[in-house]
Amino acid sequence: MHAIDFVIIAAYLAAVLASGLWFGRRQKTTEQYFLAGHAVPWWAIAASIVATETSTITFISVPGIAWARGGDFRFLQVVFGYVVARVLISAFFMPYYFRGTLVTVYELLQTRFGASVKALAASLFVIMRTIADGVRLLLTAYVLHALLTGLGVGTLVTLLGVVMIVFTLIGGIEAVVWIEVVQLAIYLGGAIAAAIVLIDHTGLAHAIDLGAAAGKFRVFDFSPDLTRVYTFWSGLIGGTFLTLSTHGTDQYLVQRYLCTDRARSASKALLASAAVVLAQFAGFLFIGVLLFAFYGNRAFASSDQVFPDFIAHHLPPGLAGLVIAAILAAALSSSLNSIAATVVADLVRPRDERHAMRLSRVLTVVAGIVQIAVGIAMQQTQRAALNTALSVASLINGPVLGVFFLGATQRATTRAALAGMFAGIVAVTLVAFTTHVAWPWYAVVGSVVTFGVGIIAAWISPEKSDSSSSSPRAAAR
Repeated sequence: MHAIDFVIIAAYLAAVLASGLWFGRRQKTTEQYFLAGHAVPWWAIAASIVATETSTITFISVPGIAWARGGDFRFLQVVFGYVVARVLISAFFMPYYFRGTLVTVYELLQTRFGASVKALAASLFVIMRTIADGVRLLLTAYVLHALLTGLGVGTLVTLLGVVMIVFTLIGGIEAVVWIEVVQLAIYLGGAIAAAIVLIDHTGLAHAIDLGAAAGKFRVFDFSPDLTRVYTFWSGLIGGTFLTLSTHGTDQYLVQRYLCTDRARSASKALLASAAVVLAQFAGFLFIGVLLFAFYGNRAFASSDQVFPDFIAHHLPPGLAGLVIAAILAAALSSSLNSIAATVVADLVRPRDERHAMRLSRVLTVVAGIVQIAVGIAMQQTQRAALNTALSVASLINGPVLGVFFLGATQRATTRAALAGMFAGIVAVTLVAFTTHVAWPWYAVVGSVVTFGVGIIAAWISPEKSDSSSSSPRAAAR
């Protein structure tokens, strides 16, 4: 690492903090703090969606998938499911988000099933998102630790967390969204720069020939094996259900749509993000092929170490700093504002706007501190425990999607919805930890079991739904 690299990294972090101060001038109400006054253009929301779902691990791991022995482009089959789900959400989910004045997606459950179901879904989101993003901070710190010798993992977790807290606390969701637009440009620019350097080393035609000879460009696998992660069926079906849950019923992403002024704008953003995501992952996989041409079958302890090794040892001064800034960019997509919005709108209901704003800021800081604590605590555990934590964090997606499906039926009641959610959580937990079924199927299992048990429970023990007659606006107060 050269001095210019550290200057670039420091400049990026300073710009993130400065953006929080810039947007902080307008953060006077919860509508502005949580929804940016519904004034963000659709193209910025599209970039924010892509940046939100792209983590440091994606940036590092996806090239390693194609580089590894037997690795290829089959990961794209999951991305096909991401695209299908976006079309379905735009067609069937999006109109419901804009029928009232929602702050969170869980308010839809209030109007259909009452406060108990909404509170359960909101609480699961807060707990699991806090765990997931604490682990994400830690895994980013591991990558940076390998690149920036001299800084401990715990120190890096804390530094990343503090920057994330400060710019989110001051700037609200508006700062988060616009920083994510910049983040997308930085990490795509960093990836392109790394690819250009790789091509300069290996030659494009030579790399393509080597990749083709090794079967690196294989895309489709129609195997019916449920234990294999990257097959056409797990990708198309599992990827669709997973994205329906994460992009359709998870506050972390739905909040981005609500920052626009109408359903049509949000749909344009979501559909545009589909094209970017598909191109992005194809590009990351191609970087893996270039890494294969550069390193061959050189031994690494993990495929995740290949791209960081190239960044640390083979990028020229300046470009290394840019790519590390890209890694930081992928790590700083903050969920803190979404967590605060969920607690304020769905769980606490402050008595007036002044208290709501004060509580929102306190919750932003508390959630950030807890995420830092999770990251620091998890570094003392074994690697298998990290994988377990990431799996646990994804277990709620399917059951929450299932209860939204139940809400579309006439028969389902509050009692049935709660029974279905608990059954779905138990089912997907058992599948995740007692079988070898691949992770793309978890959301399918969770949502199908939740929906099925909910329908059966409603048929066995019918009751009148205790859904609140209050509007979404009232429910948020």
